[in-house]
Amino acid sequence: MTWAIVPAAGRGRRFGGGTPKQYQKACGLTLIEHSLKALLSHPDVDGAVVALAPDDPFWAGWLHMAGKPIYTCIGGAERADSVLSALQALPDTVDDDQFVLVHDAARPCLRAMDLGRLVAAGKADPIGALLAAPVRDTIKRANADGRSVMTESREALWRALTPQMFRRGGLTRALQAAMRVGATVTDEAMAMERLGLKPLLVEGSEDNIKVTTPADLALAESILRRMLS
Repeated sequence: MTWAIVPAAGRGRRFGGGTPKQYQKACGLTLIEHSLKALLSHPDVDGAVVALAPDDPFWAGWLHMAGKPIYTCIGGAERADSVLSALQALPDTVDDDQFVLVHDAARPCLRAMDLGRLVAAGKADPIGALLAAPVRDTIKRANADGRSVMTESREALWRALTPQMFRRGGLTRALQAAMRVGATVTDEAMAMERLGLKPLLVEGSEDNIKVTTPADLALAESILRRMLS
């Protein structure tokens, strides 16, 4: 049994406008619909929990997709708060040793092949795994004036993507440990790393992009058109 968690309580201030980015439309569906459909279409995923902002007026009340249940809970100010809330809202049938997939609501271009590889690799790993992409660009370090001061080695550097896959109990403990000391964790793998654990990196498609700006939305729509054609 594997459940998906989708933190969707953010307001997406960098995107601008009155509608949060996860509810922007591409190819006729909202981004969060694309994300949920991609997750729930996998045969090993049994359902999803979506963490929403209080009194979210944009959530359409979806109860099922791909014949699988969707539950909701109230998220928090930070991503980790929302993920922890969703972990606690999982059905009682999901025990601490079972896996959860955490996926960004505004990352609509998840490919079935990548998800399948992640699920297989994550279940075989004692810690868990995340989709990631090797850094291929030349990386510069800037000074306070915005000038390039050195070129960093890109060897061993990866961009973290989602989904990220961990056991329910382990991820819960990792997030709680970070919160106890006031540490800000920007993804689930970072919470696990803080405990000295080393999640497995599973190479995913470069076009599994997260929509942050209107330009990203246009790019995501172009990618989705190709995926759906």
